[in-house]
Formats: sequence, C-alpha cells, structure tokens
Amino acid sequence: MDLDTVRTFVVAADAGQFQEAAAELAVTQQAVSKRIAALERTLGVRLFTRTARGSGLTIDGQAFLPHARELLRVAERAVASVRPGRRPLRVDVISSRGAQSGLLRDFHRAHPEIDLDVVMLFDIEAAVAAIRSGTIDASFRAVAMPGRPLPEDIESVRVLDERLQLLTGPAHALAGARSLPLAQLVGHRIWMPGIVPGTEWGAYYDDLVAEFGLTIEATGPNFGSDALLDTVADTPALATFMGESTRLVWPAGHGLRRIPVTDPTPVYPHSLLWHRDNPHPALAALRAHLAATTADHDATGTWVPGWTVPA
Repeated sequence: MDLDTVRTFVVAADAGQFQEAAAELAVTQQAVSKRIAALERTLGVRLFTRTARGSGLTIDGQAFLPHARELLRVAERAVASVRPGRRPLRVDVISSRGAQSGLLRDFHRAHPEIDLDVVMLFDIEAAVAAIRSGTIDASFRAVAMPGRPLPEDIESVRVLDERLQLLTGPAHALAGARSLPLAQLVGHRIWMPGIVPGTEWGAYYDDLVAEFGLTIEATGPNFGSDALLDTVADTPALATFMGESTRLVWPAGHGLRRIPVTDPTPVYPHSLLWHRDNPHPALAALRAHLAATTADHDATGTWVPGWTVPA
C-alpha cells in the first residue's frame, strides 16, 4: 500500500476539504484527488462523499481511518529504528560482570541521554560478522589472533589493559601472599573451565602458558562463576585467574583472596571494534569517552601476547 496515498487520506479526513489538505501537504488539489482515487481503487471502496461543506467520510472511510493512522505510526517507528542517532547504540561485551561492561556503565553515566543495547556474542569471529552485517555497532574484544587479522573494513583501538589477579581459597599455599611474581605460579594448578579453544581468550591463555610454563586447566563443564568460586574456595590445590575489574560477589565464609601478579603482570588487552562506515553518532561519543577516560597501555612490567594489536 502506498503510504503517500494513506497519508493524504488521513490529512484530507482531518481537514474535511481536499483544498485544505492540498495546502497542508504542499501539493495541488488535483494531486490530492488522484491519490485518494488511487487508494480507493486499491481498497475497492469509496472513502469520501461530497457534501455541501466539502468532503465527508463514507462508512468505509470511517472504518479505515484508525487503521490508516496506525499504518503511519508504524512507518514512523520503522524509520526511527534505523535513523542515525535515534536507535540505541548496540555494543557487544564478553560478559556482564567483566571490565568491558564496566566501561559501558561509565559511558552510560556520562551520557545518560544515549540509549544502549548490550549484547553478548560468543567470540571475535561472531562479533566481527555482526559488525559487518550491521547487527551490532561495536564490540569489546582482544584483537587480533594468530593468523587471523581483522578485515580491512573493521577498525579497532585498544582501550583497556586489565591486570590479572590470582584468586585462591583460604587454604591455598599462596593465599597469604600480598603479591606474587608470575614465576612463583609455576607448578600450581590454575583452573579456568571457561576457556574455549579457538577463541581470542583461549589464544591469550595458550600464549601465557607457553611463555611462562604455567599449568592452566580448562577441564570439566563450565557451570558459571558461582560454581567456580565455590570450587576454588573449597579446594586448596586450585586457584584461578580473574581480571582486576571483574565484579563478583561471594559469601563471606568463602574467604577468597585476590592476589596481584607481578614481574611481569599479565594484562588482558581490551580493544573496541567497529565498522569504518558506521554513521551512528553515539559510536563517536563512545570512542571519545574511552579515549578520554582509559589509562595508558604497554606499561613497564606488564605482559601481553605478541599478536595483540598495539596500543
């Protein structure tokens, strides 16, 4: 159905005269008559009848009017959903409790007028595909990966280097340390059931193991952070890595310890990815916010994989 004819019908119905409708629509009265006639042919009914005062709605016209108004409202919502600056900015993060979500929360506090949709995709390949298709506007990821550079139409900028900490239960042999040199973790079991081979975080921990001789186990099903915390609290032989900005809550009786790792400090490099042709104005605001508020990268005494995109 031609929305111009529907819009003309609604304006003419409200005005009561084709001449007034023509003036409001900035077209000729003849154009209004032609549009109404075309709509009547499409519907197979008469919508107006001539009266002494102008044009009145027929019974069919009265029945069609509320639906015509709804058609125009739906059309306006459809346009607004894709109009730059009107639809929410859709951003992908790895988890709702990680540093990336914290960056978005800070952005939302600074720009409460910007609507956000937060999604969680599986890995960098899914994120890049969603950026290129327009499903999302941006993604926080560690980029790139060995042998898998980013496509040329995807831009990235490193926005946060998150230091890793060792999380232990109260009975663990290292629980009393205020900080731990990375070499001191050799021989201790670090359990991380969330690592998935082929993902960017899987590649990160593979390189960490290869370079420093650590023992990182990804065995067993991943039942989520609560089950991980319960197991680490109850098992003296197990510890796990956690980002310093990761927000987790556990029962006070767990007695868990978060211990900084040093000499060097492994950091997880978070980058923002987006399509170079994305026109959403809120994306520019997000990039400017991150550039102004995030810390320096490549600090002395830290470690990142060699394949990481430079800061």
